[in-house]
Amino acid sequence: MDYQLLADLLYPEITETPEDIEARYPRRELPEGAQVTRFAPSPTGFVHFGGLFPSTVAERLAHQSGGVFYLRIEDTDAKREVEGAAEGLIKTLATYGVHFDEGAILDENGKIADKGNYGPYKQSQRGPLYRVFAKKLVSEGKAYPCFTTEEELDELQSVNKKEEIKNTDWQAEAESRRAEMLARRNFTIEDVKEHLAANHPFVIRILANGDPDKRMKFTDLVKGAIDVPENDEDFVLLKSDGIPTYHFAHAVDDHLMGTTHIIRGEEWLPSLPKHIQLFNYLGFKLPKYMHISQIMRLDENGNKKKLSKRDMGANMDDYTEMGYCPEAVCEYVMTLLNSNYEEWHMQNPDKPYTDFPFNIKKMSVSGCLFDFEKLNDVSKNIISRMSADDVYEKVLNWSKKFDPEFACELEGAPEMSKSILAIGRGGKKPRKDLTTWRDAKPYMGFFYDKYFTVIDEYPENFDKSDIKNTLVKFSETYDYADDMNTWFDKVKAIADSLGFASDMKAYKADPASFKGSVADISMFIRVAVTGKMNSPDLYTVMQIIGKDKTLDRINSMISKL
Repeated sequence: MDYQLLADLLYPEITETPEDIEARYPRRELPEGAQVTRFAPSPTGFVHFGGLFPSTVAERLAHQSGGVFYLRIEDTDAKREVEGAAEGLIKTLATYGVHFDEGAILDENGKIADKGNYGPYKQSQRGPLYRVFAKKLVSEGKAYPCFTTEEELDELQSVNKKEEIKNTDWQAEAESRRAEMLARRNFTIEDVKEHLAANHPFVIRILANGDPDKRMKFTDLVKGAIDVPENDEDFVLLKSDGIPTYHFAHAVDDHLMGTTHIIRGEEWLPSLPKHIQLFNYLGFKLPKYMHISQIMRLDENGNKKKLSKRDMGANMDDYTEMGYCPEAVCEYVMTLLNSNYEEWHMQNPDKPYTDFPFNIKKMSVSGCLFDFEKLNDVSKNIISRMSADDVYEKVLNWSKKFDPEFACELEGAPEMSKSILAIGRGGKKPRKDLTTWRDAKPYMGFFYDKYFTVIDEYPENFDKSDIKNTLVKFSETYDYADDMNTWFDKVKAIADSLGFASDMKAYKADPASFKGSVADISMFIRVAVTGKMNSPDLYTVMQIIGKDKTLDRINSMISKL
């Protein structure tokens, strides 16, 4: 077989050589040890939580080493592409701190554009490049064409593959496919000329040289030393429309773009032999690979399952709607990625997660378990350390999109709103009332007349006359100008006058001698003023809502009793 003649017959229009292409993509000038990583999603829908894992790892490795992190859009499967998905994923990733040095970006009109010297960064725009390298492989006898007539295409499309496999012995099927693959390799130049003259479509397949009974050693940066089978499958490199498969595009693009480390899910491990052979055939240096374990969840029976697209928490856009601050999600991801992150964070509570020295060796070899409770704990801690002004702005921005009515209340009384959010902030043990921005309204809504309602009822073990007398005496003695100590002394005096213990030690020593304690007296007042059994510091609450509103609520409860 004259392989160069075969290549020229298949691609007469391709005159560039791989060397010409290489000259357009020179080696990057970077410091020694700098890593070039990428995130290369397909625009087929929303950004999955699992996608935040490899993108975060890639971003950390590149930026900690003084390297480059870029975004490549792998849009070669037009049938699965969702309109606007590429633009959406760029916005979503930016929200969660994943910023790219180069690659596909959004221009001022919100459209995909290129930033950098190694584009185009959308694979659908790189077609001629792949054909140059495909022609090279054909010319070297490492790849070959496989023609399909229109009749054969129609026949293939009519076959129900699932039923065919279901009714076939798998071993016999494997042997049949192997025989079919080997038969495809037998053709002549004359056969090719006849097919081309008849305009029959063709794909380009690699000529596999592996022995399925042999295995080769490989070092994965996460999994460690593993062994994988040699590739013995003549898989497709270019489809009949000239569009590359993931395997081929991945090898060509990562080489030309100078990728040093490839971070992807462990579901890609079975494809590794194909990629090793491709890099060898093309004469490219093989990048280092990291195959990250899958994100798991517990089902209703306590069994571990893969976090699927349908599970709550899978869609990154859900976190925005639920009101989680991006910092919390990012920090939570770090706790899953590196086992020593929490220890580091305890020693450096005021430092951002980006200061953490991310370490590949600390990554889990087994699956990470997704846990909303852990995320909530992380979120509470982060929000508790924010200033009241910062929380106000973030709650307001979230509310404008998801609760416009509440946003109007916040904007109508900004100083009061900030005062509410300032309660218990600062110090070594700040309050942790908010887990998400969605929690703000239930937490602080009672301050606003529009949302005030009595939610909790008084416990039935207390006499209503004691509750009413407490409220009457409080309204008679309340003075907005009192400091906290004077205010509380008056509450204790009410307790003593009604047979409740003003001294908690005395109450705990002999509870049977009292109707209750000063804590119960405070609760009677609290429910009347806030509508809840639990609330922030009651004295501070009254200082914020003011004298008139405090007494109005007290008197309203008296009339109900």
